Amino acid sequence: MTRPAAWVDITATDAARSRAFYGELFGWPFDVVEEIDYGVVAPGPERLPGGVGQAGDGNRHPVGMVTYFIVDDVPTALARALGLGATTAVEPWDVPGMGTMAVVLDPDGTRVGLWAPAS
Repeated sequence: MTRPAAWVDITATDAARSRAFYGELFGWPFDVVEEIDYGVVAPGPERLPGGVGQAGDGNRHPVGMVTYFIVDDVPTALARALGLGATTAVEPWDVPGMGTMAVVLDPDGTRVGLWAPAS
C-alpha cells in the first residue's frame, strides 16, 4: 500500500516571519493557534495539510521541516525504521483526539515523521 504524505511541519526561529514568508510565496492562508504559536495551513483541495510553528523545547521542535507519512501503527513503524538504520528523534506521542506521531532520523540524518490517525 502506498504511504502518502499526511502533513508537512515547518519549525522556525521566528514563526510569524516564516508564516508571512510561506503565505506570500505559496498563497497559504493560516489559522494561528496562539497558545502554541502554531499556524495551521487552512485546508484546500490543492494544499498538503501542514503548519508553521515556533522552534524550541530542545530536540522536540528543532528548526527545519518534517514530512509525516501515514502508518498503520507508530510503534511498529518506529521499530521497523530502527531496524533499517534509523534513530529516534522524537518518541511516539499522542495528539489528543487526532492520532499518534513520532519522528525518526533516517541513516543520513533526515527527519521523517510517522503518523497514525486515531481510529
